[in-house]
This record gives sequence, structure tokens and C-alpha cells, in this order.
Amino acid sequence: MSKNLFITACILGAMTVILGAFGAHLLKEKLTAAQLVSYNTGISYQFYHIGAALLCCLFAAQFKIKQFNIAGWLFIVGIICFSGSIYLLNIRDLIGLTNYKWLGPITPIGGVFFIVGWVMMIVGGFKTDLN
Repeated sequence: MSKNLFITACILGAMTVILGAFGAHLLKEKLTAAQLVSYNTGISYQFYHIGAALLCCLFAAQFKIKQFNIAGWLFIVGIICFSGSIYLLNIRDLIGLTNYKWLGPITPIGGVFFIVGWVMMIVGGFKTDLN
């Protein structure tokens, strides 16, 4: 399970760099300043939670505690929902998704996945033998 999580996190890590460059170079001229700030928030949260997911891989492998693996997958789903919806909300006019109002509520759902992922990390931490 940790191998799949690791590979998925690495793929999303590469995508973070690509999407960041896309925003910095191609979207700079097409989005408002507020949209760029929002888009970059998606990039930041994606990057932070890629690191957290990779940390979960290490902890899951080291301690054999399932909560770390669960946390990592929660972070991945959070990235898809939170950051993914932010990207789409900010470029929807460019790609013709103007009628998709349901994208907005997806962002806080992603945030909930992030929070639950961190809670799982806490639970896993209590189960380790670290002193």
C-alpha cells in the first residue's frame, strides 16, 4: 500500500511543478491578480500535502501502523478535491466550465480530507513507540 501511495505522491509532486510553472508563465496574462493568488494557494497546499503524504509513506513503512497509510491517502484525496477545485474554479472561464457551480463546494470538502489526514497522523503517532 505504501508503494502505491509513494508513487501517487511523486506523480502529484511532478504535477505540482508543472502546474506551478503553467500558472507562473501561461496563466499570468490570462487571470486576474486575485485568481492567480487563489491558483497559487492550490499549488501551495498541494505541495505541502505531497510532503505530508511522503512522510506518511516513511512512517507506514517504519512503524507498520495503518493510520499513517490512511492519512497519506486522505492527503491525496484532499489534494484532488481542494487544489483541483481551486485550479478549475480559476481557469473555468478559459476552458468553458462557467456553468459548473458545484466546483466551489468541493474545495472545503478537500480541506476536511486534509484535516482528517492530520488527525490520522496524530492517532498513528500515539500508536508508535517513539519516546
